[in-house]
Amino acid sequence: MTFSVSWKGAPEMPILHLIACFFGGAALLNAVPHLVSGVMGRRFPSPFAKPPGKGMSSALVNVLWGFANLAIAWLLLGRFGHFYPDEIGDVGAFALGLLVIGLMGAFHFGGLNEGRGPDLT
Repeated sequence: MTFSVSWKGAPEMPILHLIACFFGGAALLNAVPHLVSGVMGRRFPSPFAKPPGKGMSSALVNVLWGFANLAIAWLLLGRFGHFYPDEIGDVGAFALGLLVIGLMGAFHFGGLNEGRGPDLT
């Protein structure tokens, strides 16, 4: 049994394909702050900090975590999801993944840093 979605005039898409596009977009956007912070030599919160997501991780940890997110995005978009940029469903699911993880980051880090930006010490 497979679940699929469709709308008027469009072919059916397996729901797992759209989920892969969604999480591929989320992983791709999540890679950005970790890679940028790491390459700049700055500390940034990561899941490996204490406490996870709130404490600061080293630049090296952030580069590795950012690279892992890139690999996850590649797997989800290029291998499992087969992302096609000319398919509105793929683009919509991908964009929604970008938006959701972007908003989550804005709310989390905005509250964590009280709008001041990360503690660079």
